Amino acid sequence: MPSLTALSLRSYGPDAFTHAHDHVQVVLPLAGGMEMDVGGRGGAVDLVRGAFVAPGTAHTQVAPQPNCFLILDCGLEDIGADACERLAGQPWLGLPPALRHLLDYIDLRRTGSALPVALTRHCLPLLIQHLAPDAPIAARLRRLLQRIEAAPGAAWPVERMAAELHISSSRLHALFKRELDTSPQAWLAELRLRHVMDALASTHTPVATLAIEGGWSDQTTLTRAMRRATGQTPAAFRRARRAMQ
Repeated sequence: MPSLTALSLRSYGPDAFTHAHDHVQVVLPLAGGMEMDVGGRGGAVDLVRGAFVAPGTAHTQVAPQPNCFLILDCGLEDIGADACERLAGQPWLGLPPALRHLLDYIDLRRTGSALPVALTRHCLPLLIQHLAPDAPIAARLRRLLQRIEAAPGAAWPVERMAAELHISSSRLHALFKRELDTSPQAWLAELRLRHVMDALASTHTPVATLAIEGGWSDQTTLTRAMRRATGQTPAAFRRARRAMQ
């Protein structure tokens, strides 16, 4: 997920402020409302209508009453150029019941002005699907891969990967084959090996600790994986890399 893609909570005040940014922004109401001008078109954002702001579009908001909005910031590639053009043509978003229910759920689960990480991970792809049902699946896959790369030792079974993308396990396998020419399990195994090999070369962390943190059940399982991949045990690999350095 480009790192830009994020959900946040925001409240606005009575002072008008005009600005523009180079990414997509979607303003979705949780409580209260406000007046907005998006690219010269004025309108209200309230509990039945949100706003879509295309990249580079100047927009202004004024909110004299207490309010809270869910803000989706994402890249153009997240929703696709066609969807962006369609939504920019009419920046005021009607909120169908399914989307309103999702917003109500987020409102109930939020903690004050903060969104729990698990809530964001669950709801962000659902929101993008509501806005752009045909958003490129490859872009969603890239976001997932970046999340896995940030925590390769976490539990990432195929079922979880598929659920994160809201697709079936069989479609996930086909997507990995098409985009990466490998399987989800093979890609994850290679990622974990690269991660632990870097750690072996650059740290003094015990091999047993690296094994557990890297996603293996124990040091023996890591050793077998290293032997298959490099012909060396973790300890031998570490000694060889240290000698080279």
